[in-house]
Amino acid sequence: MKKTALITGATSGIGRATAHELAKHGINLILCGRRQERLDTIQQALRKETNVHTLNFDVRDKDAVFNAIDSLPENFKQIDILINNAGNAHGLDPIETGNLDDWDAMLDINVKGLLYVSKAVIPIMTERNSGHIINIGSSAGKEVYPKGNVYCGSKHAVLAITEGMRIDLNPYGIKVGAINPGLVETEFSQVRFKGDAIADNVYKGYKALQPEDIADIIYFAITRPAHVNIADLLVFCTAQASSTIVKKEI
Repeated sequence: MKKTALITGATSGIGRATAHELAKHGINLILCGRRQERLDTIQQALRKETNVHTLNFDVRDKDAVFNAIDSLPENFKQIDILINNAGNAHGLDPIETGNLDDWDAMLDINVKGLLYVSKAVIPIMTERNSGHIINIGSSAGKEVYPKGNVYCGSKHAVLAITEGMRIDLNPYGIKVGAINPGLVETEFSQVRFKGDAIADNVYKGYKALQPEDIADIIYFAITRPAHVNIADLLVFCTAQASSTIVKKEI
């Protein structure tokens, strides 16, 4: 029987690449995002390979999350795999001049949004004593760097929540793991630097990870034998040694 995966943040970057990777292997997809036109485009591209259902909501909106997942048609209600990918970084300011709206956005999406979606999906898994949850963290959840303060805090929270989930869901046989990428070439920097030209330089001078690299790792994680769980994985591009050390060619 074909499995069904729900992916948040599916309209760009790692989420979109993961949708394409899973579709290649015939996994049914529930694609979630804030931009309906992008969801429609991805659905159109993938429907020849697998069954695709889209849900248009913002993970920050608790009611919208639960209403959307409650609205799933019968043939998509059995969610086998949850990929909590929606996340963001806003601003790169020292703590003393940090923007409160930026802080709210990062905590609301990266932490509370992940919790809302998980809360809506986990009962589907516990009822069947089966399921797999992948939380997309970050190398920022492993080490704090200058001006990373709240973003790093939000990603440290993702790791702590992942570990707590794995413990609490252990009696139900549900796998829980975190995949933590370093520098991935996506729209991430455009959001973080709010469209400033500096964002264009973030990935220059070296080969950053690509969204497809992470999608490939996600597929690997969810296709391990039943007794194997990838609990925590940190991945850098070869040029990156830590959050602050990157070998760039001038």
